[in-house]
Amino acid sequence: MAELVGPRLYSCCNCRNHVCLHDDVISKAFQGRSGRAFLFSHAMNIVVGPKEDRQLMTGLHTVADIYCCDCHMVLGWKYEKAYEESQKYKEGKFILEKSKIAKENW
Repeated sequence: MAELVGPRLYSCCNCRNHVCLHDDVISKAFQGRSGRAFLFSHAMNIVVGPKEDRQLMTGLHTVADIYCCDCHMVLGWKYEKAYEESQKYKEGKFILEKSKIAKENW
C-alpha cells in the first residue's frame, strides 16, 4: 500500500511553524542579511511588520520584515514596492532566509 505524502514545505527553524511551500519558490539565488535566501510567491503563518524604505543590493525598495506568527522570529522580508522597473517583479513577494527555515516532508 502506498503511503500518502504531503506537500514539501519549509517551517520556522525555531518553532517548526509551517511558513511556505516548496512549490512557491521562485528563486534560490537571493542574498539575505545572514547569507543565502529564497524568493517565494506566497508565505503563511507570518506577521508582516511596518513598511520601510531599504537600500538593498538591487536598489531602493519598500520592504516589511516578516515574522513567524508563533515565536515572532524575523524570517526575512516582503517586497512592497520596487523603485526600479527591472525589479518590479519582486513586488508582493517574500524573501525567507535559508538559515531561518527548515525543510519539512522531504
